[in-house]
Amino acid sequence: MRRFLRIEDIESIKPFHCGDATLDGFLLEDARFFYDEFIANTFVLEDDKETIAYFSLLNDKVSKATVPKNLWRKLKNEFPHEKHFSSYPAVKIGRLAVSERHQGERIGTMLVRSIREMLLRRASVGACRFITVDALIGKKTFYERIGFRLLQNEVPNDADTVLMYFDLKAFTEK
Repeated sequence: MRRFLRIEDIESIKPFHCGDATLDGFLLEDARFFYDEFIANTFVLEDDKETIAYFSLLNDKVSKATVPKNLWRKLKNEFPHEKHFSSYPAVKIGRLAVSERHQGERIGTMLVRSIREMLLRRASVGACRFITVDALIGKKTFYERIGFRLLQNEVPNDADTVLMYFDLKAFTEK
């Protein structure tokens, strides 16, 4: 039977291999440290034998200082004039990985939907307007398919990641 657990509720992490040593290493070596140091919360999908997938969330912001002017104007226009601030709260997907055995089963999409629903239910203490992610270049299309948009005008040819966002408020108005 599959279970969805927070890292602090797991006594020992079951085997996990997603094909990316950095993502494997984060779960197996760093996720508890990030939790203990109040940096990120990690959530794990597991069954009796293995870790199927995981994601970690941390606080972020979408800021005038880091977004190109044309995109900032577009985002800012979603708010009434008297509520124009220099930044708006966000939750960042710090890591998201699915084990190699389960890739192609749409588990990543299910996890992002779960994150979105958790934030829309306001299940956490803080509020946020956006979900952000520094998507690996190879995963950009995955995030676009589930509604994320670029938070930069162009992606440099040598970039490993691309900053993307999802507007939670716009999703509720559909």
